[in-house]
Amino acid sequence: MAIKQSAAAQFQNTLLKAKEFDNTIQSYQKKIAEIRSEVAKVIVGQDKIVSALIEALLCNGHVLVEGVPGIAKTLSVRTLSKITRGQFSRIQFTPDLLPTDIVGITTYEEGKGFYSVKGPIFANFVLADEINRAPPKVQSALLEAMQERQVTIGKESFALPTPFFVMATQNPIESLGTYKLPEAQVDRFMFKLKMEYPNIEDELKIIHQNNTLQKFEEFEIAPVMTPEDIIRAQQDVKKIYMDKKIEQYIVRIVESTRNYEKYHITSGKYLEYGASPRATIALFIASKAHALVKGKTYVTPIDVKEIAHNVLRHRMILNYEGQAEEMNTDKIIDEILRKVPIPQ
Repeated sequence: MAIKQSAAAQFQNTLLKAKEFDNTIQSYQKKIAEIRSEVAKVIVGQDKIVSALIEALLCNGHVLVEGVPGIAKTLSVRTLSKITRGQFSRIQFTPDLLPTDIVGITTYEEGKGFYSVKGPIFANFVLADEINRAPPKVQSALLEAMQERQVTIGKESFALPTPFFVMATQNPIESLGTYKLPEAQVDRFMFKLKMEYPNIEDELKIIHQNNTLQKFEEFEIAPVMTPEDIIRAQQDVKKIYMDKKIEQYIVRIVESTRNYEKYHITSGKYLEYGASPRATIALFIASKAHALVKGKTYVTPIDVKEIAHNVLRHRMILNYEGQAEEMNTDKIIDEILRKVPIPQ
């Protein structure tokens, strides 16, 4: 009898914890709805981009955004930092930029001795504007910060503030004076997003609601979350339930980029290299964040499919044939999602 009572009490406790977690997730969904509402005061349209930025932040990941000038890339991350009370820093990448311009320097002052002056990388939200304009040495300095969450100034290492979110932008039109991003660095971005032109309705709104006619402060953006709230949310994302079959589905999707013949992916012939294991990890945690944003405590195959393009499009390298025929990796991902079976 005592054993039965103990089992019943344990079951009741499990149900209680599940209910508490569900309430927590619902509270996050309300907060995210408030964030969207505040963002809408400044950013017109671009709902998918805003959602992806929120999800990447919840994953404790970084984002690479590709888009033509003037479509609110800079404004997006600045607005997000304001809403979450985070410290914002913008770094304009140029060909003459030095690593010390990002991380900081060690200097000497009489009476004080040697001391470190921290660079603009020490912020919660860092905008790396036109990252492909900087030489490889500068890009590698950013790489350490993104991956290790720390930087080295002189002989001393410094931890970066938390949360730490990098949004890098690159202009797909211009190639003069640019450097191709190393594949190792591109792979460290959780998402690669493509920012498109607004539609006619949105552009009509932009005429009256823009950062040129109004100062940023005039939009009166209200803080919704704090950096501490974000850190808690990042921990709760990890608690979102994922069934073993969904995990197998994620592994199959990534494997199909390397062993495309096994899954009859005809467009796979255009691939030189498939996605790395880091893509599997990113797909795993991003699916959980996507579920949380939708107010769910569990992941479904739909969640995986809806974020697959953001996770995979920059982790698949086209061969010469694919480049010659201007094949788009998004088209390959479309075929993968159609043909890779969900484990039953």
